[in-house]
Amino acid sequence: NAVVFPNKISTEQQSLILVKRLLAVAVSCITYLRGIFPESAYGTRYLDDLCVKILREDKNCPGSAQLVKWMLGCYDALQKKYVSLALSFKFIEAFIYTVPLAVVTITECYHFKFKYTHNGPLLDFSSKNKRVDSSITCADTKKASILLLRKIYVLMQNLGPLPNDVCLTMKLFYYDEVTPADYQPPGFKEGECEGMIFEGEPMYLNVGEVPTPFHMLKVKVTTEKQRMENADKSILKQGDASAPLRALRLDKDDTEE
Repeated sequence: NAVVFPNKISTEQQSLILVKRLLAVAVSCITYLRGIFPESAYGTRYLDDLCVKILREDKNCPGSAQLVKWMLGCYDALQKKYVSLALSFKFIEAFIYTVPLAVVTITECYHFKFKYTHNGPLLDFSSKNKRVDSSITCADTKKASILLLRKIYVLMQNLGPLPNDVCLTMKLFYYDEVTPADYQPPGFKEGECEGMIFEGEPMYLNVGEVPTPFHMLKVKVTTEKQRMENADKSILKQGDASAPLRALRLDKDDTEE
């Protein structure tokens, strides 16, 4: 089966459907290529000439079924325009759960960041050197989407392996000015742990961004520097070198939101 791009993105609903599909493909690609779930937890789809794996609810794999439920909860927040930093999902060293700390130690983290607009797209989160009022065509969105997925594939195939015993967790951040104080999407509860500390030396990577006339998706990865030693860095732009090496925090554009 094919994952079909729409011929046009003229309504907010069409844009939302595309962003949901792209999110599902990206998360599926990451978990598949990082070896988190067995082959049976995925179906095969084609996006133009790109073969992609899509997560599905596998009764024999509770972990993949749980991730699918988390995705559906994220979709609810996306539809309501509440979520800003979505699916900040993290591979966590399992041993940390034996110590009741307020800070979580992580080994790899993926950030999917969203913006919404009614007055045309925001081409960049900082809008540096780019016109905010530029019109985004369906062809632009399709090209950016395929490029993002190809970058994810190359990065995942070049990264060094994760530790054998890792846990997968997910966290959502919201736009406080529009999100009801008591809102929690299905499958989520109010967060208890705010701190995130890297066990090793993290490297911050900007993987790519996809604009539509109504949404903006930006993907960032934080991984241990050792895993990047053999990676093809030419397709990725390294993140802000001034970011602290041991303490992982929200980027400047996150805090502004």
